[in-house]
Amino acid sequence: MPATPIPVHEGGCLCGAVRYRVHGKPALTAVCHCTFCQRRLASAFAIVAFFPEESVEFLQGEMSTHEHISDASGRWLRVNFCPHCGTSMGHTAEFRPGVRAVAAGTLDERDWLTIDRHVWVQSKLPWVQIPDGMPTYQQAYVAP
Repeated sequence: MPATPIPVHEGGCLCGAVRYRVHGKPALTAVCHCTFCQRRLASAFAIVAFFPEESVEFLQGEMSTHEHISDASGRWLRVNFCPHCGTSMGHTAEFRPGVRAVAAGTLDERDWLTIDRHVWVQSKLPWVQIPDGMPTYQQAYVAP
């Protein structure tokens, strides 16, 4: 029986200066309603796909990094963005070593993604509706 091919998807920033490829499916895809994500994206929430670092391959361009210290945990998050157009590309976080979060909106094709959970719903804007039956967490989801 032939091996099942590993799915490969590409993405990039708005101006095309930064391009990347992800191999495989994300370990987790979440909608984050924290106030940090709301502010950094100027949006109601972030949609983030988490991959093992070795599954994310940068094809072109250099990214700028901003290190943010979380008000809630005191741990760092390193947000990566295109220095030309400002597109937020994702982040790495102190509490998830070996994992890279990819901003799901930067993927060229997004219809294959499924959302696993909504996190930081204590900060959710009142007009955002979460589908019935979707796992939710008042704050961050921490794997057991």
